[in-house]
Amino acid sequence: MTLTTPALLFPAISLLLLAYTNRFLTLAQLIRKLADEERDQHHEVAARQILMLRQRISLTKRMQLAGVLSFLLCTLSMFALFLSLEMLGMVLFGISLLSLSVSLIFSLWEVTISTNALNVQLQDIEALKQSRGSRR
Repeated sequence: MTLTTPALLFPAISLLLLAYTNRFLTLAQLIRKLADEERDQHHEVAARQILMLRQRISLTKRMQLAGVLSFLLCTLSMFALFLSLEMLGMVLFGISLLSLSVSLIFSLWEVTISTNALNVQLQDIEALKQSRGSRR
């Protein structure tokens, strides 16, 4: 294995971490918005959303940790290869790939929860429309 093999992973991991950061910022915005709504009125949908947001925050933290670990291990792999420690470099690169895979699995799980949260919102909107339509 050459030094360029783990180096190929650098741009992918960097973009992935950027995407994770954007997801985290979106979660923070949603939480702030829900907190404002909760202060105005207590709502069952908000309570369901808060539960899902807690799960998403936990998963986002885990996927970021696994992504950063993957990046670090990839860097150490390149350093080991630079020092001609080929076996160590290969092992570190393999662990880096595993860590990246774990990060992607957490990301997939978080996206699933995110879509469920959107479905909760849609159900709430549909229920509001139906209750408004039945009042007329």
